[in-house]
Amino acid sequence: MRAVAAEIGQTKAIGFRERISAFVELTKPRIALMLVLSSAAGFYLGSRTPIDLALFVNSMIGIALLAFGVATLNQYIERRTDALMNRTARRPLPSGRISPGEALAFGLAQCIVSLVYLYVLVNPLTAYLGLVVIVGYVFLYTPLKTKTSVSTAIGAIPGAMPPLMGWTSAANEVTIGGWALFAMLFLWQFPHFFAIAWMYRDDYARAGIKMLPVVEADGRITARQIILFSVMLAPVSLAPFFLGFAGPIFLAGASLLALWFVVESYRAARARTPLMARRLLLCSVLYLPLFLALAVIDSR
Repeated sequence: MRAVAAEIGQTKAIGFRERISAFVELTKPRIALMLVLSSAAGFYLGSRTPIDLALFVNSMIGIALLAFGVATLNQYIERRTDALMNRTARRPLPSGRISPGEALAFGLAQCIVSLVYLYVLVNPLTAYLGLVVIVGYVFLYTPLKTKTSVSTAIGAIPGAMPPLMGWTSAANEVTIGGWALFAMLFLWQFPHFFAIAWMYRDDYARAGIKMLPVVEADGRITARQIILFSVMLAPVSLAPFFLGFAGPIFLAGASLLALWFVVESYRAARARTPLMARRLLLCSVLYLPLFLALAVIDSR
């Protein structure tokens, strides 16, 4: 019944403040904050001269609007599957606090404004990368989640764009440093999302979402993938030092973080339990901001 209500657009009569809160919830502000922080780190590391404060602020505004719009359109497309999962059934669309038409208009407006904003006030290159994010996440990754487990790899491409967009906002070009940050975030996403999918595999199965931990019963392939990507991440995460834009403090800290991430990945892969998946998820959530902070603090 919740899925049907979400589809036909039945909405509850709620107050103004609750509606504002629902629209804010559509933008997934906590995830957007992490994306903006990773973009800010990319901007800082990609700056060749003293920070252009106006350019920095405009870049972060444009990228934040992009993150808000993509999150909103994602929930619009997934409103039926969200209604089938316990962890997402209370979101604004399946709960009836926002109508599908309102969410679609809100998401499209944010995406369009963000691209225009980035094109005019930052640079065209970053706007084009923003368009890649929209196409890759909204039109490829989201629809494919119910069709193939390969969607995780496809979604990791737009998911790794924020630090690269931050880099291009400052440098107005794509260089090896920006690609290194992109590669790091690309690889980081696999253990992170496999941990989430393992924790909520029953929810995902109920909604027909074909994440790898859902489509294979024993979890052996998932376990191997978690270890593989965490091991691949370790040397890639040290690239800022070897490329010359981070120093020895970063190298030491990033090495310890990489070791911690590999150990937690191995433990989660060996145990294959929701508890150890949660530990890996916590590790991944802490790893990313610590890594970026080290890169910024010891940048050259």
